[in-house]
Formats: sequence, structure tokens, C-alpha cells
Amino acid sequence: MTEAAAEPGNAHPVRYRSRVRRTRTAVRMTRYADLASARAARLVRAARRWSLRLPPIVWDALLPALLLLNIMTTRVSQELPVAVALTTALALPLVWRRRAPLTVFGAVAAAAFVQWLMDVQLPADIALLVALYTAAANSGRRGTLVAGAIVEGGALLACLRWAPAGAFLTPFVAVTAMVVAAAVLGVNGRTTRAYLAALEERAARLEQQQDQQARLAVAEERTRIAREMHDIVTHNLSVMVALTDAAVYAQHRSPDKATTAMLQISETGRQALTDMRRSLGILRTDEPDAQRHPLPGIAQLEALADQMCAAGLPTRLEVQGGHTHIPATAQLTVYRLVQEALTNTLKHTPAGTHAKVRIRCSTETVTVDVTDSGPCPPLPGATPSGHGIPGMRERSAAYGGKLQAGPLPGGGWGVHARLVLASSGAAAA
Repeated sequence: MTEAAAEPGNAHPVRYRSRVRRTRTAVRMTRYADLASARAARLVRAARRWSLRLPPIVWDALLPALLLLNIMTTRVSQELPVAVALTTALALPLVWRRRAPLTVFGAVAAAAFVQWLMDVQLPADIALLVALYTAAANSGRRGTLVAGAIVEGGALLACLRWAPAGAFLTPFVAVTAMVVAAAVLGVNGRTTRAYLAALEERAARLEQQQDQQARLAVAEERTRIAREMHDIVTHNLSVMVALTDAAVYAQHRSPDKATTAMLQISETGRQALTDMRRSLGILRTDEPDAQRHPLPGIAQLEALADQMCAAGLPTRLEVQGGHTHIPATAQLTVYRLVQEALTNTLKHTPAGTHAKVRIRCSTETVTVDVTDSGPCPPLPGATPSGHGIPGMRERSAAYGGKLQAGPLPGGGWGVHARLVLASSGAAAA
């Protein structure tokens, strides 16, 4: 026994080597097949991209060219002129089938009738089915029915003349099936295009509506921010101007009062900056001040009254009923109404005017009354103008209320507003 045969793993060395060679050959063939399939896929994708770049008229001209080539290579010389002429009349109009489908169908049908009269059978009769498909895909129900009836009549005449004796039914049913299939495919193509066009129109309309809603939302937000900035800036600047005048007047006679007024000015400025950061911080996700400083409400009206007293407008505040159940946005509206009314009084009334604020809270409504003891009749230019009162009306309308502002019968100026907490406007606000 040889040494190779003695080893158990090499009992049959020839068979083992042949199995190894077959395995390696199979691996190489698998790799070659994978490479060939990848190359074929790349070629198919390239051909598809190249075909999409070609104009549609090139594809429409392909069938007439193939039909003419078939006639020229299969017909004998005696039949060639008539066959070429009829094939051209049948197939050539298909080049313009996308531009004038019904006209092309009429031309092809007329050529087919001439062919039937001349008793010549041609492969180009398939052009009649292509023309029927195009007419069904680009015309309405009536046009499709008329075109289908014409082709079906031609099929009946063709089978009566060229069908073998005793075998009329089979070719007629086959040709009828092809006619119905061409018409159905055309109708399905037209329906699909109409459906896709409707979807595109709907998508465009929805996009336009979304753009309009976005623009409306931006305009509303811009108006809200402008109104908020007006209330903040106007009020605080009016208070700072009044305190500055008081400090200038008292700096020589009463330095302590001047110092107090200057401290009030700095405090008012810091409060204005805080309010502005809080209002603008809503527009920025990385702004912490919007969460650190709560919105002003009814509880802050006392501080507002003290601020107006320090600015030279003695203000008395009266709050009736609990306000803890009132939403924060409604309390902000009440605060801004009182702030704007007191700011107007501070700007447009002489020294010595007193103001009174009365807030009445209930489960469903909040009533705001701000009056002052200004002169009667009002001083020239005392009627507030600008964006103050329109902004107050907008705030009241957001809660289903109406604002009344004007001179009082006994003198002075009054502002009255009633907010409805249960209204739809409150929910929207």
C-alpha cells in the first residue's frame, strides 16, 4: 500500500483533485454570470435612459419603418409596388397619431377600405388597431364607439372575404377580441391620464391653499407681535418720559425724589426689555426668557397701577371676583387693555388727572372699565389716535367682546370692554 493511500483523507487522490477542479470551475462560472448580469443591467438602464431622451415621433415612426421593411423583403417584384403603396398609406399616418388622432384614424381606415377593395392582404393591417387605440386614448366615449364600430365593420368584411371556407367564426372572434382589447386599452390610458391630471391639479390646489394659510398665519402673527410691541414700547416709554420730566424738575429742589424717579426709570427700562424678550422669545426656540418670565395678568395690575402713580398719574385699582380660573391669554388681554388705556391717559391729560380701573370677574365674562378725571371738554389733541384703540378692539374681538372708548358725559375719558370666556374666539385665541 502506498503512502498516499494509507492516509484516510487521501484514499482516492484522483477523485479528490477532480472534485476540487469542478468546485473552482463552478465558482468562476458563478462570478462570470454575476458580472454578465450586472453588465446587462447597466446596459438596460442606459438604454432606458437613452430611450427616454428620444422624442415620441421617433417611436411612432418605428412601426411604419418595420412594416415597409417587411414588405420590401418578403414580396415578389410583381406585387411590390402595390404592396408598398398600400403599406405606406396604412402605416405612414401613424407618425402623426399623437397630434391628430381622429384624422389619422380616418386616413388609416380609408386606406384599409381601399386595400379591401383591391383584395390585397397585408401585415400593415395592424396599423388600424394602433389607430383605434390612439383614437380611444384621446377622444371621448362617442368617438371611441364610432371608431370601434368602423374597425369592427372592417373586421367583418375582411373575415367574409379572406376567411377559409367553413371557418368564419374563429378568425372573426379573434379579430373582434383584438379590436375590443385595443379600444379598452385606449380608454384605460385616457382614464389614467385624466386621473393623474386630477391628482396633480388637486395637489397644486392644496399646495396653493397651504401657502395662503401660511401667509395668513404669518400676517396674523406679525400683527400680533406688532400690537404687543406697541403696547410694551408705548407704555414704558411714556412712563419713562414722565419720570424723566419729574426727575429734571426735582433734581435741585428735592434730590431724593429725583433719585427715586431715576431708579423708577431704570426699573421701567429693565421691565420693558424683559417684556420684549419674552414676546420675541416665542419666535426663538433657544430663548429661555419666554419660559422664565410668565405672561403678565390681572395679578400684575397692582404693580402697573403703582408704576403709573410713580409716573404722575394717581391710579386706583379695584378687582371684583376671583381671577384664578381665567386663562392666561385672557388675563394678558385684560392687562394690555388696562395698560393701553392708562398710557393714553398719561400722555393726553394734564397734571392732576386721576385714573380708576375696575375689573369684574365671573365664571363666563371679564369686564374692564378704565376711567379718568380729565378736563371736559377734552384738551385739543387729547383724543388718542394711532394704533392703540384699534389694537384694543382687536384684543377684545378675539374674545367675542366689543370695546367702547370715548369721552364721558361728566368729563374725562372712559374705556369699557367685556370679554366672553366661553366664546369661540377665546378658544381660538
